[in-house]
Amino acid sequence: MRPIVVDVGLENAADRVAFEEGLREEASIRQTQVKGIVDTGAVALALPQNVSERLGLTVRGTAVVTYADDRKDERPVAGPVTVRVAGREMNTDAILVPPFADVLVGQIVLEFLDLIADCRRRTLEPRMPDYPLLDMK
Repeated sequence: MRPIVVDVGLENAADRVAFEEGLREEASIRQTQVKGIVDTGAVALALPQNVSERLGLTVRGTAVVTYADDRKDERPVAGPVTVRVAGREMNTDAILVPPFADVLVGQIVLEFLDLIADCRRRTLEPRMPDYPLLDMK
């Protein structure tokens, strides 16, 4: 089965805050557009090291990840990054993967933005058209 591939806008969230505080020009906010694979088996956003470097993200810690073949690996976590997908946006941190690997859009992004993956049609759509509907119970 072919994966769901989506356009993903990425922006250095700290750059945006610095702009809003009058500390930098809007044109200097580091941002990029990439293709991402919707991966409902992944928990977090995964960004290749080269994309993180292009955005100037700060390594904020590490996390142990488990791959599909049950291997475990300690990976850097960087951010904050603004993620824009399917007309919605959020700020999050990202697990850094080797350079030029695929961008993976995992469960945290899908849940917070309230996006539904339709694997048969290979689409990613908002559950509610106007805004995310988040459970708080």
